[in-house]
Order: sequence, then structure tokens, then C-alpha cells
Amino acid sequence: MFLSYAGGFAETVEELADFEKAGLDIVFVPEAYSFDAVSQLGFIAAKTQRMQLASGIFQLYSRTPALTAMTAAGLDYVSGGRFMLGLGASGPQVIEGWHGVPYDAPIGRAREVIEICRMVWRRERLSYQGKHYTLPLEGGTGLGKPLKLINHPVRERIPIALAAIGPKNVALAAELAESWMPIFYLPEKAADVWGGAVAEGTARRDPSLGALDVIASAGLAIGGDVAHLRDHGRPQLALYIGGMGARGRNFYNDLARRFGYEAEAKAIQDAYLDGRKDEAAALVPAELVEHTSLIGPESYVAERIAAYRAAGVSTLLITPMAPDHEGRVRLIERIRALADAAG
Repeated sequence: MFLSYAGGFAETVEELADFEKAGLDIVFVPEAYSFDAVSQLGFIAAKTQRMQLASGIFQLYSRTPALTAMTAAGLDYVSGGRFMLGLGASGPQVIEGWHGVPYDAPIGRAREVIEICRMVWRRERLSYQGKHYTLPLEGGTGLGKPLKLINHPVRERIPIALAAIGPKNVALAAELAESWMPIFYLPEKAADVWGGAVAEGTARRDPSLGALDVIASAGLAIGGDVAHLRDHGRPQLALYIGGMGARGRNFYNDLARRFGYEAEAKAIQDAYLDGRKDEAAALVPAELVEHTSLIGPESYVAERIAAYRAAGVSTLLITPMAPDHEGRVRLIERIRALADAAG
């Protein structure tokens, strides 16, 4: 599951011990332009025993590659080898607006950051000549020299999850990362939209990485009277499709169009950018709302789990939609049982 961007952190962390007992495997801590994720992940490491911890996501541009590697190694150390490094490019609004650095070459930078991180974790002397990163720095004082990580990491290969939705970035994830994190994963259309890119990257994949772990997110509610909760996902879908970027530079709007919702994507964006956010949410296609969630009777949720599995998903990233702690624990127990029964 994801932790929320804002509010309720301490309360949610207190709940995690019970979620862990109920069968939760991994918790992702986001880092957009809120509190940093590192301090929170370290806190969670001290409060949990078994579950994995993941950044969801560290932005490629916000840390140097070496600092990204050091941070991952440090989190893996304090958690006893339970950390997964979630990476992604984010978008120009955040990278240029918040961090003040150019948003350029996200695919090339992702490749080089991953390569440098793995060099650091292997404790190799950091001598790297890439298109985007050269270590030691050329020029400067001329005093830079190749260094290696002082500490011995818990693991020399910390798992990496790459957030990606564009074809070239998805191919890179399938080639280099242990896990791939798409957004708004629609099982029925995943093969048409991403199948070629996944196959392209897999053909270049090092067998030592193992099979690609595909992580799909979905709201979760189980019962005969919960279908109305699907509408809770509409504002987020509208925000991404309509407001996460300018016209002509919104990756999520492009994805909705590739799903086949071209007219709807345009209408959502027009409404959202005009300030008509409620209208934009109402325009999100019902099929997209329904099929990117796990909300409905238990038999329906079991069918959707089977659909995700058939489409290649191996990790479900859930948001348990219950009003109290006990209800969220029960939902995690039930989805754990359904997932295990599905094989």
C-alpha cells in the first residue's frame, strides 16, 4: 500500500504493525513536493519487522546518482535488507518548478542512474563516463578521484522499481529494473498499450534479474454495497489526466488516449484546466474508474485479481477504503486470502 502524501502519517505508521500481521508485504512512501520520503522510511523501518519498504518514488533529478545509491544503501541497512528503490522521472512542473533543474533526457538519465547505483552497491570505484553523468567530474578543481562506498551494503543489488508509462521508458524498466510501476493499469488494455515495449525490454534483460515484477495500484473495498466507492477515484484520475501537465505535455493524458479514451481525455483536460474540476471528474470514463479498482463483491474482486494476474501483474498496490482501522485490517486480510487463493 501507499502512505498518504499529507496528514495522518504517525497514525498510519501505528497501524502498519497490524497491517503487517494481516498480510501486507510492502509499503510505498511517496516523495513529490511534500515531506521527504527518507526520514519517513527510516521511521517505518524501526516500527516494522517483516514488510518491505519502498520509495514511491525518488525523482531522478532531485539527488545525484551517488546520493541516490547511498540513500538506498542506508535505508536497506536500517531496515535489515527490506528496502526497494522506487525511481521515476516525475514531470517538468515538479522538476523545474520545485527543484529548479532542467527536465531533460529522462530515459537516458534513468539508465545511467541505475547503472551508477549498482556500481556503488558493488563497492566498485566510481569511474563512470556516461552521456549525462561523468564521474569523477571533468574540469572543476581537477581534484576529484574515483571513490568507493565506505560501508559494506547489506545487499550488493537492492531491488529497483522504475515508474514508467511511455513506451521507451517501459522498455527500459523491462530491461534493467526488478520491478515496473505503471500508473492506472487497465488489465484489458495493457497488452495493446505496453505489450510491445515490455517484450522489447525483456529481450535485452539480464536473466540474473529474474522475471519482471509488475506493480499495479488499485483502490480496495469488498462488499455488496461498496460500488459507489469507485467514484472516490475520479478526482485523482481527473487530476492526472487533466491537470498534471500542460496541453500537449501531459503524459497521463497521453496514456488515457492510448487506452482509447481520446475524446474523453481532451474533455477532461479542457474542464480541469478551465477550473471545472468537478466536471472533469464526472467526465472520467466509468470503465476506467471500475477496471482500475478492486471494489465490489468478493466474487467480483476475485475476478479482477484474476484479470490482473492474467495481464502479468505480480504485485497489487492497494488503498484499503474503510472508515476505521479494524476495517482496513479486515480488507488486507481478505485481499491477502484472495490473492493467495489465485495462486
